[in-house]
Amino acid sequence: MQTDFDVAIVGGGLAGLASAIEMGKAGKRVVLFEKRAYPYHKVCGEYISMESWNYLKYLGLPLEEMDLPRIDRLVVSDLKGNLLRHQLPLGGFGISRYTLDAKLAKLAQEANVMLLEDCRVEEIRYQSKEDVHRIKSAKGDFSSKLLVASYGKRSRLDKQWNRDFIQKPLPADRNFTGVKYHINSDLAANQIGLHIFDGGYCGISKVEGEDRYCFCYLTLASAVQKAGGIEGLEEKYMRKNAILDQLLDLPRIYEKPEVIAQVNFNSRSQIEDHAFMLGDTAGLIVPLCGNGMSMALHAAHIWSGLAKSYFEDKLDRPMFEQRYKKAWRKQFNARLKVGRSLQTTFYKPKLSSLLITLLNKSSWLSRSLISFTHGKEILED
Repeated sequence: MQTDFDVAIVGGGLAGLASAIEMGKAGKRVVLFEKRAYPYHKVCGEYISMESWNYLKYLGLPLEEMDLPRIDRLVVSDLKGNLLRHQLPLGGFGISRYTLDAKLAKLAQEANVMLLEDCRVEEIRYQSKEDVHRIKSAKGDFSSKLLVASYGKRSRLDKQWNRDFIQKPLPADRNFTGVKYHINSDLAANQIGLHIFDGGYCGISKVEGEDRYCFCYLTLASAVQKAGGIEGLEEKYMRKNAILDQLLDLPRIYEKPEVIAQVNFNSRSQIEDHAFMLGDTAGLIVPLCGNGMSMALHAAHIWSGLAKSYFEDKLDRPMFEQRYKKAWRKQFNARLKVGRSLQTTFYKPKLSSLLITLLNKSSWLSRSLISFTHGKEILED
């Protein structure tokens, strides 16, 4: 088995898979390590902004043939029954990660990427004299000229690199838990709902398949603990929102939810020991913005373009790293900051009610907040 590569990618989510496909199509030797086997469910809102549509087609996905719901309306509710309804200027579409990631993984293999599933990476070391990364994994040792870390929200590798965002315990008001189900419903297919409860908020929107909806919520870990677990949280807190009370009674397609704990939205670095951070590994946007999937894809495209210049000897490593950090921050920093500020109001009922009132009175403010948390199309027609 080949063990030396041009590019090694740790983590087969959207950023990792998109980067793998781009570099594979460019004729580079690529290996991708994914700790699980496709297809699988993961905690995600499963709404993708239309800014990613053309890029996903460019990667090879036949989106027009997949009968995906197009989403162009937003409704927000609070505990008092106040509602905000707003058109989404760019809009988006719904697709489950179970389907999307598996299809991208197949495209990666078709681009001659070595895909190692059920393969956890145990250690990464950069060798400065050789200018290569050494990777120890469950399926052997490998080396690569470039290394992409796109393993998601947190990993043992964060501890290896001693990354800033994990060095201190999370305070109670910044420690979150994410939960996701798929449910059966007949809600409007073109609408995404965002429903606030004491300690968190829940999104619901249609994905592929008849009557299948993604039901995903983020809550303070302290609220889960206080309620005695997820079931207690849903009964004691979420049902106080009249819309969520009805949604919680809908049939669940799989019984046990996907859960992720210790979700951390603190700022992160984009380079660690000459490894490039992509997707949630580089920076995590709050779910209420509905833009994490597009950010992952956009970062992959930014990185891949620079990597191609690097392999053409148009950039050396220091210049590559500098340009990637600059491009990433220019594209994403502002929306991350706006998202964090917005989220502070969304798990505090009084503040969220006030915000909904203000947004209902000012369509300009509503449009501005939506535009601040989204970008332009990754690829134009």
